[in-house]
Amino acid sequence: MNDTFLNIALVVVLALFVIYAFRNSRKNKAKQEELKSQIVPGVEVMTNFGLFGTLVSVDEVSNVAELEVSPGNIVRVHRQTLAKVVTEADSTVSGVSTGEPRSVEEAMEIANREAEAREKAANPEFGELAEPTDKHAEEIIVVEPVVEEPSADDKPATKPVRRASSKKVDE
Repeated sequence: MNDTFLNIALVVVLALFVIYAFRNSRKNKAKQEELKSQIVPGVEVMTNFGLFGTLVSVDEVSNVAELEVSPGNIVRVHRQTLAKVVTEADSTVSGVSTGEPRSVEEAMEIANREAEAREKAANPEFGELAEPTDKHAEEIIVVEPVVEEPSADDKPATKPVRRASSKKVDE
C-alpha cells in the first residue's frame, strides 16, 4: 500500500514537472517571436551585455546585426544577443523619469551630491547630534566582599557567603 502511494505521487510530480516545462517553453517561444517581430531597422535595442544602440540592419542568413552605438560608430553583434527593444516606457515609469543618469556628467553630479550628504551626516555641525541617543538606566550588580572573622571557639571557619545587591544607575 505504501509503495503504491509513493509510486503514484512520483508519477504525479513528474507529470506536473513535464507540464510546467512545456508551458514555459511555449511562453519563451512566444516571447522570442514577439521580439523577432519588433526587431526592425531603426529601433533602439539593448544587447544581453548591456550595449545600447540603434539597429541598422539584420542579416538572417549569417545571424549578424549591426548597431549604431553613436553617430558614425557601427558595431556588429550576433543577432541572438539582442535582448530587447528599448521603448520610452522602459526609460520612464508613468511619465516620471526613473532617476537613472543619461550621461556621465549627470552620474557624477548625483555621486557628488550623495557624497556631500554622507559627509554632512558623518560630521555634524556644532550643537547637532550625530545619532539620537536613548539613555536607559543600566543595572549594575555590586558584589560585597565578606571578611572572614576568626571564630572564638577555634573551630574551622565556615565558607564565606557573598551577598549581591543590584542598583539602578542613571548616566
